[in-house]
Amino acid sequence: MPQKKLRVELLAMTPEPLSLIYAAFRQCYHAGFVADMWPRLLSGEIGREKQAEFVQSVLESGHDSPVEHVSFSFAVEGISRACSHQLVRHRIASYSQQSQRYVDESDMDYILPPAIARIPEARERFETLMVEISGAYRELRGLLAANGRGAKANEDARFVLPQAAETKIVLTMNCRALLHFFSLRCCARAQWEIRDMALAMLAICRDRLPALFAVAGARCERLGYCPESARFTCGRYPLRDNGA
Repeated sequence: MPQKKLRVELLAMTPEPLSLIYAAFRQCYHAGFVADMWPRLLSGEIGREKQAEFVQSVLESGHDSPVEHVSFSFAVEGISRACSHQLVRHRIASYSQQSQRYVDESDMDYILPPAIARIPEARERFETLMVEISGAYRELRGLLAANGRGAKANEDARFVLPQAAETKIVLTMNCRALLHFFSLRCCARAQWEIRDMALAMLAICRDRLPALFAVAGARCERLGYCPESARFTCGRYPLRDNGA
């Protein structure tokens, strides 16, 4: 039952994402039919740089719904159940998560919070507890199986598993949902684990679609000031001047 480390991999994304977003934006303002423009976009007749400039200029106006036509699908492992509970609160997304009902957790992997890892006594207590919980799970699973629960023993034994238990998940978000996700979860105030995951996802998105994600991230990075109150700001950016 080792500690698990975060791993984020891109499984798939919408083909020709920049051209698709460009076409969707253009259709909003173009009298013609963008399907007739599509071959020119793919051939490079309408260059990528021009497409990117147009997309960025429209986004700056606040019009962002056409970016919903492009989505990214990620596979993530090495996150805790505590993290996944935060993740699935982002509702404009699709999730497929490893089930503790069907997967045997007798050798449960777990996530060790860095703050606990830095304190030897805390780490020792935490790791001892993980071993104790795994033992309790195995014992309960065996008792349940021996008393008629059979293959469904996991279903009830899982009730002793901690939030530290590692989970794996596939998630798909469109670009508008991703921009919102990054604005919240890349913030210094976000919980460390989901922030690490968000930053790893953002790095992939920036590499694959820089025209859209180059300026994505915590809200302060886009705004140039901290939208939080003086009580909650991390101090990285100045607070908004409410008198301006």
